[in-house]
Amino acid sequence: MASTPEASSKQAQIYLPDFRAPGTILIILLVAELVAIALTITSYESGAFLTELSKMSMYVLWLALLGTGMMAQLEPWAEKQGNTAAFIICFVVLEIMCLLLAEVAWQVTRIYAEAVIINDTHGGFILRTFAVSSIVIALAMRYLYVSSEWRRSIVLEAQARISALQALIRPHFLFNSMNTIASLTRSNPKQAEEAIEDLSDLLRANLGVQKDRTALKEELEIAAIYQRIEKLRLGDRLTVRWNVAELPMRAQIPSLTIQPLLENAIYHGIELLPDGGEVVVTGKRNGDKLEIEMKNPIAQDRTRRTGGNKMAFSNIRQRFELAYGPDAKVIVSETDSDYSVQLVFPYDESIT
Repeated sequence: MASTPEASSKQAQIYLPDFRAPGTILIILLVAELVAIALTITSYESGAFLTELSKMSMYVLWLALLGTGMMAQLEPWAEKQGNTAAFIICFVVLEIMCLLLAEVAWQVTRIYAEAVIINDTHGGFILRTFAVSSIVIALAMRYLYVSSEWRRSIVLEAQARISALQALIRPHFLFNSMNTIASLTRSNPKQAEEAIEDLSDLLRANLGVQKDRTALKEELEIAAIYQRIEKLRLGDRLTVRWNVAELPMRAQIPSLTIQPLLENAIYHGIELLPDGGEVVVTGKRNGDKLEIEMKNPIAQDRTRRTGGNKMAFSNIRQRFELAYGPDAKVIVSETDSDYSVQLVFPYDESIT
């Protein structure tokens, strides 16, 4: 499941990668083998490259595997100490491990000289191991720091973009609701008063709280309130059928997602039909994904000149991409008689 920017804000502060992940282990082994090749090239004698590479690879790969195992155990505790402390702790632990393994390798060579040969003095081998491991570990820790800062900047940028997109859609929704109420004040003041009460409830429930995500139950309630406001204006021409009983109501969704879709279905579909029509909202859970589809009839020979529907869909698509990455989809399909928008996104109940 992809992480949202809100949930990823904590992950962005993580200094160390997940050493238990297969991808991380594979990268470590590949880098270790590259280091072994580089060390062999700088020290081998002519005609003995493969022999020297095999010995160097065995030594370096053992260092990499043991270091990965130690970091996997140490990571949860080290992260709690802060970035600077995590760097120092990991550097010292890995350096001690390298020196201990170098000592073991030297003693094995002394005991089994015919099996493993180290062409160096005891002190020289330990010193060379210390120098090379210090450089490699320092470069690796520096890379992790830069990677951590890069992840943090990406998350902060995504959060800023979501806030900017959210700021665009909130006044748009408010202005359209106020226009609906204004039209009712002339034809039916009592209904206009009811619409104002609904709008005040809506503002109190949603617009007053600046959240990037909200519970699906709250999002559907907002859309239902907007439906009532439009129902006062369109009367029997508007019908909305909600088939959403299968949806988990505590699931999180980018706020103000359903209402703009309903607004577009009414404004670009139902309102252009002389006899009106029915908007059908269908929702279900499919494994670890939620699917919500909104379908409305369209007039074949009548369209709005404004591009408001394209703006709303583009806004929602961008927010879903920022929130879920490739794990979310906004699918728009159109036939001669129907227009539908389908939202597919990860199921997540974590509150941010």
